Amino acid sequence: MSRGAQILVVDDKQSFRFMVKGYLEDAGYQTNCAAHGVEALAKLEQSPFDLVLSDMVMPEMDGAMLLRKVRSLHPQLPFVLFTAHGSIDSAVAAMKEGAADFLLKPLNQAELLVVVERQLEHTCLQVSYNRMLESEQEKFSFQNLLSTAPIMGRVLAAAQKVAATPRTTVAIFGESGVGKEVLARAVHIASKQDMTRFVAINCAAIPETLLESELFGHVRGAFTGADRDRQGKCSRAEGGTLFLDEIGDMPLSLQPKLLRLLEERTYGKLGSDQQVSADFRIIVATHRNLDECCQQGSFRRDLYHRLNIFPLTIPPLRERREDIPQLTEHFLNDFRQHLGKALPGISQAALNLMLDHDWPGNVRELRNLLEYASIVTNGELIQPEHLRLQLAPLDHEESDAGRVMLNFNFSAEEFSLDAVNRRVIEWALEKCDNNKSSAARLLKASRKLFY
Repeated sequence: MSRGAQILVVDDKQSFRFMVKGYLEDAGYQTNCAAHGVEALAKLEQSPFDLVLSDMVMPEMDGAMLLRKVRSLHPQLPFVLFTAHGSIDSAVAAMKEGAADFLLKPLNQAELLVVVERQLEHTCLQVSYNRMLESEQEKFSFQNLLSTAPIMGRVLAAAQKVAATPRTTVAIFGESGVGKEVLARAVHIASKQDMTRFVAINCAAIPETLLESELFGHVRGAFTGADRDRQGKCSRAEGGTLFLDEIGDMPLSLQPKLLRLLEERTYGKLGSDQQVSADFRIIVATHRNLDECCQQGSFRRDLYHRLNIFPLTIPPLRERREDIPQLTEHFLNDFRQHLGKALPGISQAALNLMLDHDWPGNVRELRNLLEYASIVTNGELIQPEHLRLQLAPLDHEESDAGRVMLNFNFSAEEFSLDAVNRRVIEWALEKCDNNKSSAARLLKASRKLFY
C-alpha cells in the first residue's frame, strides 16, 4: 500500500506544497495538493486518499478544524500535521483529537518519508486486521450456523434472544463436538461486543494449582515464581464475554470464587485483597449432566442454579440427520478454498452411509471425516471408501440359517418406497464391488434394474 499511495498535501504556501510534492513523488507516491481546508475537503469528496498532510496554521480553516472535519467524514484516514516550533502545543492537542503524528518546520525530507511510510504501513495493518475481524464475525455469526432441523432451530432462536441481553449468564449443554464454543461465539457477536473480547478457558485442560491464577490473575509475590503482576482471563474479557468450557470439571475448591463472581460481579486477583468489578458476560459449557454432578458431590448445587439461568442444549448430530447434507456442502466449500482442490462433491452412496452413521463425535467428527476424504480424493466424487466409516451401520448380517437383515435409517421427509429401493440397490452394489451382474443375482432381479 505504501509506494503508489495517494497523499493529499494541504498548505497555504505554494512553495511549501511544491517542495513536499517533489519529495513524495520522488519516493514513488501519488500526490495532490490543496491551498486551504475547504479545497482539501472538496478533493477528499472527489477522490479517495490514503493519507493527509496538512499545515497547522492556515487562514479561514486551520489544521485543527480541518482535522475535525476529516475525522467526522473519514474516520479511518490518517492525518499528519506540519507545525512550527511555536505551535507544538497546538499540534500535541490536535493529536489528542485524532491526528496520527506531526512534523516540524523547516521540514526534513528523511523525517517526512519515515513518518509517511510508518503511517501508511499502520493503515495497511489496520485494514488487514479489520478484514480479519469481519471474516471472523461472519464465520461465527448466526447466519453461518447451518440447520434445517426444527430441534436445532429452536436452540438457535433462543440463543439469538439471549444475545440481546449482554450480561445474562448462559449455560450451553451438549455432547463433545456438537459446537458449544461456536454457539457461544455467535451469542457474543450478536451481542454487538468487541470481537477480540471473547476470552475462552478450558477448565479441564489447566491444572487445579494454576486455574485460579489463569482465571483471576495474580499479583507479584502471590506464590513462588510470581515475579510480576499478571492479568487473568477475567481482566481480558472486560466489556466482552468470558467463556468457561468444561465447567463440569472445575475443581470444587475454585467453585465458591466463581459463585461470588456471578453473584457480586467482583473478583480478586490471587494474593490481593482488592476486589475488581466484572463487566462481562459469562457463558459456560459442558458435556456433563451438572445435576448428576451435584448429586455425586463434584459440583456445588448453588453454583449450578446460578449458572443455569439461560440453558441451551445442542442436540447431537444423530438427532438432526437432516442437517448432514447441508453441513457436508459447507465443509466441502471450506476445503475447496483451503486445499485448493475442485472437489466435485459427494456421491449418493457416501452420503447415505453418512446419514446412517451415529456420529459419536458429532459435527467435529463429520468435519474431520470430510477433510480426510477431501485430501485423498483425486478430482472424483467422494465415495464410501474415502470416508473411513465402517459399513456396519447398514447392519447386514448373514446368519447360519442364511438370513439377510438390512437396517436403513430415513428421516420422515425422505422416506418413500423409491428411497428404500435405491438404498437396497446401493447396498447390493457395495456388497458386490459394483459388479452389476453379481448384484442382480444377489437381489434375484434383472440386470436392467441398475440402468
